[in-house]
Amino acid sequence: MKSLWNVRILVLLAVIGAGGFFWFHFTTDRTIEELLVENEDLKTAISNLSEENQIGYAKVLSQETRDGQLFTKILFVEADPEDFTKHLLRKEYEIQGAVVHFDMLIVTFDGELVKDGKERAMYLWRRVYGDKQPPEQGFPIETASQPSPRYAQLCAKLSIEDSQLFWDEIWQLSNNPKRLEKLGIKAVYGNAVYRQLKPGLIYIFKVSNTGTLHPEIIPDL
Repeated sequence: MKSLWNVRILVLLAVIGAGGFFWFHFTTDRTIEELLVENEDLKTAISNLSEENQIGYAKVLSQETRDGQLFTKILFVEADPEDFTKHLLRKEYEIQGAVVHFDMLIVTFDGELVKDGKERAMYLWRRVYGDKQPPEQGFPIETASQPSPRYAQLCAKLSIEDSQLFWDEIWQLSNNPKRLEKLGIKAVYGNAVYRQLKPGLIYIFKVSNTGTLHPEIIPDL
């Protein structure tokens, strides 16, 4: 008799658990379309995106030849849009050779999503790689599907689920630039810039209003 009751209890718990599982997924299974239409905080955050100019810099820490191959060690810094001297992200990389590529995903939001009707954009650093390695084997700068430190406040008022949904969809634009075009969101994909890096110089990355990425070179004082 006890074993029969134990079986009944286990079945009941399984039913309750399954119901909770389906209820959880039913209540959290949202789409990016619903999020952008319904969430006023997110729409306001997108509207408040500002035009940027200087978005980061890189400089050579060392260059040395090993086994006949030149290696360049660089420091990459992502700067705060409000204060260029403040670092949001700071990483070091060692690249074979002296020519280094910096790859960025630029996501634009058209006037339908922005209150003043002006286009806005987000700038997400993807990876850095050398001339002697394929891009897909490059070193990541920011983590795909994760919030960019540059836009920490954009999703500050969103739930964990909504924030994750937004960033998942935004980063996926690198694979399908027109994925969300019907919502007024598209990616200007393939904005990579490369330079032969030399010690004693700082390479400041700037973006134009049209999403063009270019470095400005100044002496490292």
